[in-house]
Amino acid sequence: MFRPAIPLACLGNSPYLNPMVQPISTRQGMMAADRPQGRVASMIAWGAAGLGALVVLGAAALWFHYGTAVFFEMIAAGISACF
Repeated sequence: MFRPAIPLACLGNSPYLNPMVQPISTRQGMMAADRPQGRVASMIAWGAAGLGALVVLGAAALWFHYGTAVFFEMIAAGISACF
């Protein structure tokens, strides 16, 4: 059941094909949009890293304060409460 490909436009129909190959935007417009996105992405990454560090520090503080047995029981109770 092989069917040959159907061309969308004839090769000699350049008035139809030429407008379709024009670029959508200029390179300068794309360069201007990259700078704020990089800054926002960097701020999000630093914020996530800071939040992760706070979570690790909080877990370590609970571990040292309550000991390993109570710490693991609190984690297990929290997980079972979620599900």
